[in-house]
Amino acid sequence: MISYKVAQIKKAVPQAALYEQLAEECSELAQASLKKARKLRNENYTPKTMSEIDENLIEEYTDLILTAEICDLSIKYSLKCDKIDRWVKRLNDHRVSSLFRNSDHDDTTYN
Repeated sequence: MISYKVAQIKKAVPQAALYEQLAEECSELAQASLKKARKLRNENYTPKTMSEIDENLIEEYTDLILTAEICDLSIKYSLKCDKIDRWVKRLNDHRVSSLFRNSDHDDTTYN
């Protein structure tokens, strides 16, 4: 049933408009993410509860994934793995470089 509905959307909405929708969903997810960071830091008050913020974040993420799927975009698993490896490497490299910048560190802390 879902694939039939997706096909209906693809038939009714021009491809350029789908990519505009994708950009809009990216922006909305970015705004929801910033709201979550703001709440976590508690440096700039927002009346939203963490539950409301999380609910909105999930809704915006769902909108983004749905629109990406309608645009025939999907995750390339090998690329995802490569990106995870690079992220971990950057974290490890930063940790090591931080050790050299911190003259008060105790080498035994990082064993």
